[in-house]
Amino acid sequence: MSAERAGGDEVFPKGSSKSFALVELVRGETPMVDRGPEDTEFSFPMVLLWEGLLLLGVTLAVFLFSLLKQAPLEEIANPFVTTDPAKAPWYFVGLQELLEHMHPTLAGVAVPTLLIGFLVALPYFDRSRLGVGTWFASPRGGRIVVLTAFYTLVAMPAYILIDNTFSARELLRAIAPQWVGQGLVPGVTLLLIAALPALLSWRLKASRGELILAVFTVLFVSAVVFTISGFLFRGPGFKLFWPWEMPEGYHPWSDL
Repeated sequence: MSAERAGGDEVFPKGSSKSFALVELVRGETPMVDRGPEDTEFSFPMVLLWEGLLLLGVTLAVFLFSLLKQAPLEEIANPFVTTDPAKAPWYFVGLQELLEHMHPTLAGVAVPTLLIGFLVALPYFDRSRLGVGTWFASPRGGRIVVLTAFYTLVAMPAYILIDNTFSARELLRAIAPQWVGQGLVPGVTLLLIAALPALLSWRLKASRGELILAVFTVLFVSAVVFTISGFLFRGPGFKLFWPWEMPEGYHPWSDL
């Protein structure tokens, strides 16, 4: 075999620092056969089985609750007599609580639209695969969620109590435009309360996924707090009462 090509160039030049190997094709399978990408798991059958168990568990819980609690229809509504308090269904009572603190357009349109938009865009905010499949993304993410939930459980009830005692809507009614007292002031206040955990996490150099956890935790716990407040602590006139001190014989548990 000649060590030179037809053009005179050497195939294996002498003194070269390159290394060469003799290879051949053999029959066989690659290590990636029947395997998916790294750090992934097939959704069938494990994920499907868990989803099926969850479906059966929720169905059983609803069935047992329907056996324990009757839900008869009330009498025909009288347009001349308004129910007091007139509460929305439990899944909307949180928005009804928001109506006590800001303008209806802000509470009933702007806030829900922003929340839905945030949930839709959530998968696109953090496209990093770091921490995928791990609860709370990291050990620090778990601490961020716990501390943010505790902060929200204190901050949101405090906001409800303070705004109920010193309502910005009423205090600014005579000295400022309506959009200031009913829109700007409560909107900015709630935005600052919700953004504070994310700002603190950012100062601690949290990852983008951990920042999203902080924001999501504030929104989720706030929704729970507003729902519980509207359901248990709002009585006649939609005023704040302790559940056991409701006037006129009203008891919130009777709505269940």
